[in-house]
Amino acid sequence: MSLFNELGLSQAIVNALTDLGYEKPTPIQQQSIPQILTSQNDVKAFAQTGTGKTAAFSLPIIERVDPQSKNTQAIILSPTRELAIQIGKNIEEFSKYMKNINVVTVYGGASIEDQIRGLKRGAQIVVGTPGRTVDLIKRKQLKLKDIKWVVLDEADEMLNMGFKDDLDQILEVTPKEKQTLLFSATFPREVDAIAKNYMNKPVEINAGKKNVGADKVSHEYYLVSEKNRYPALKRLADVNPDIYGIVFCRTRRETKNVAANLIEDGYNADALHGDLSQAQRDIVMEKFRAKHLQILVATDVAARGLDVDDLTHVINYKLPDQAESYTHRSGRTGRAGKEGISIALINNREKNALRPIEKKIGKKFIQKQIPNGKEICEKQLFKLIDKIKDVEVNEEQISPYLESIYAQLKDIDHDELIRRFVSIEFNQFLSYYEGADDLNGDDSRERKRSSDENFTRFYINLGKMDGLNPAKLMGLINEYLKKRDVEIGQIEILKSFSFFEIDKSFADKVLKEFEHAEFAGRSVIVEVTTKPKGRSRGRKKGGFGGNRRSSDDRKSRSNRSGDRKFGRDRSSSSGGYKGDKKKRSYSSSKRR
Repeated sequence: MSLFNELGLSQAIVNALTDLGYEKPTPIQQQSIPQILTSQNDVKAFAQTGTGKTAAFSLPIIERVDPQSKNTQAIILSPTRELAIQIGKNIEEFSKYMKNINVVTVYGGASIEDQIRGLKRGAQIVVGTPGRTVDLIKRKQLKLKDIKWVVLDEADEMLNMGFKDDLDQILEVTPKEKQTLLFSATFPREVDAIAKNYMNKPVEINAGKKNVGADKVSHEYYLVSEKNRYPALKRLADVNPDIYGIVFCRTRRETKNVAANLIEDGYNADALHGDLSQAQRDIVMEKFRAKHLQILVATDVAARGLDVDDLTHVINYKLPDQAESYTHRSGRTGRAGKEGISIALINNREKNALRPIEKKIGKKFIQKQIPNGKEICEKQLFKLIDKIKDVEVNEEQISPYLESIYAQLKDIDHDELIRRFVSIEFNQFLSYYEGADDLNGDDSRERKRSSDENFTRFYINLGKMDGLNPAKLMGLINEYLKKRDVEIGQIEILKSFSFFEIDKSFADKVLKEFEHAEFAGRSVIVEVTTKPKGRSRGRKKGGFGGNRRSSDDRKSRSNRSGDRKFGRDRSSSSGGYKGDKKKRSYSSSKRR
């Protein structure tokens, strides 16, 4: 196996990597680092999430950058501020033994004045989100005329978020002669289009098969009714007392509700979503990385940039709109050679959505059963026993009390003492799950439609025949609204037209901004529409993201009934089963 110093990196960089615990390069690093160090050719590189892509493109750039010049020589573009911050931090760590190498990270949600001051002091490497990068270019504070390297990191996600125009503006002000490096965990057709438009005969590097799941990740699904989605999540957390994972939701509202319910029910959880300030996001992420949180509830965009190697589970509370997004989600676990589990909670209507994901990741989902109360109690009991066996006894602190304790317990024999001690906490689990019903299966007779009063539903005269898909529709919305923090709800792509939901406070803006909109040379018509009350019989089987042929807008791909706020009394929402209706108040439920 090649070592870092055999790849052409200087000893200063190798020493920094040694300090960080890097022992040997990953496959993507082995292939990319020599290629970038020794060639001017553009590079299109694929590797799954968690395989070291940041080091693969940043290490050779650090090696080749001119420390004597304060001009910006490399621009690294990232879809989210979390990922940009992480990349900037990594570059600082990699270059700590190299003199006069400066990196500045620019992103929205932070002081632009501070970022401008950093640029004026000189930065050979700039890491940024596309929006803030364009802003600084327009202000003439970021000059890219001396750029030698452009890195497009997570290019697929930048397209999904509607950054195509920003990318165009940035690349227009870079020199023609430069090395463009495109790194991504998935390669949908849109990313190949970027390569054709922005790159010159790129060398393609594949560290694994394109668009497939990580080898160490198993994929499971649990079939539950909509009303039991949240109780099922709780049971999965209880049957895995050592869980350290991310629960993915589709919307910010859903993320807030699920996290609030978990916290209320005694779990050590928190939320990560777009409504948090940068300072709040940093605090949540720091707590999660330090394992002060066991469960992080997040949207797809907010979770980008999370660099965590030890996740045991990724739970899809709701499946994403695109199969590629599932690949990104599941890639958060099973990293650094460790095993992980990716779970999907689905109802009957969502079963067909698993097929295109299976095709994309090259693996089959295994159906599992939601555990019953007995299984959970057994798992928690032996977790308690392990905890007792591993506890560290502080003789100095407890010795003054031992004589009195022995005196009070002298009439209880050894076996009885163990039974009573274990029962202190275990009885509370037994009581909580007493009479707990089976949550498996979706026996819902009525297929209720999504009806969220906080969203307005729109018709658009574009569909699959026009090359529209959920990613392109979201990009179109972001482009014309000129905002990327507008909450988008259900998207349904049909043959010649489509439907989408937008936060109702932006309804008038949507109508105004789309008055003269165009897509692929075609005039766009956007109108407010409503859902019909009836249910149509005919339904064409569809893949991920729709393929529903409907003249009356019959099938909703995303049911928001799981978004409702669960109160303290869950008798109306937990669904016919005693154990999960109860408010957990026992101390053992607190996730430490």
